[in-house]
Amino acid sequence: MAEEPIIDLQSDAHFMGEALRQARHAYAAGEVPVGAVVVCGGRIMARAFNQVELLKDATAHAEMLALTQAEQAVGDWRLNGCTLYVTKEPCPMCAGAVVHVRLARVVFGAPDQKGGGAGSAMNILQHPTLNHRCEITGGVLELECRELLRRFFGERRAEREGSAG
Repeated sequence: MAEEPIIDLQSDAHFMGEALRQARHAYAAGEVPVGAVVVCGGRIMARAFNQVELLKDATAHAEMLALTQAEQAVGDWRLNGCTLYVTKEPCPMCAGAVVHVRLARVVFGAPDQKGGGAGSAMNILQHPTLNHRCEITGGVLELECRELLRRFFGERRAEREGSAG
């Protein structure tokens, strides 16, 4: 009988901390504060944050940018055995890309009940008809991840209300 892999929660917290640093870069740039890192063999292969507004590209989510960087670092579009750490549950677009690159695991901080593609609204990462399924770990440093998003959107609402009055 094959043993289950040991998941090191200390490592999960460490790498999510790195993703949170990326999310803070997004926040400072006026982007939705989501950060992502891709880890292979215990090493960070890619780091990215949301750049949708900066690049004027709806696909420039932190996950998509990190996957592209990791593919370049590894020298292949397949990211077998790698883990994506992201501060917010991936959307359906990003979850689809994760399946296509064949990541082993996705670890996220804050769930997205309305649009999450890793189990909250839908579960693309483990959809039975797709050719690959990922292990999912949610809620790592959830409070920090959620608070950054809450603060960002609270400030945006206050700005809109201030300019409407």
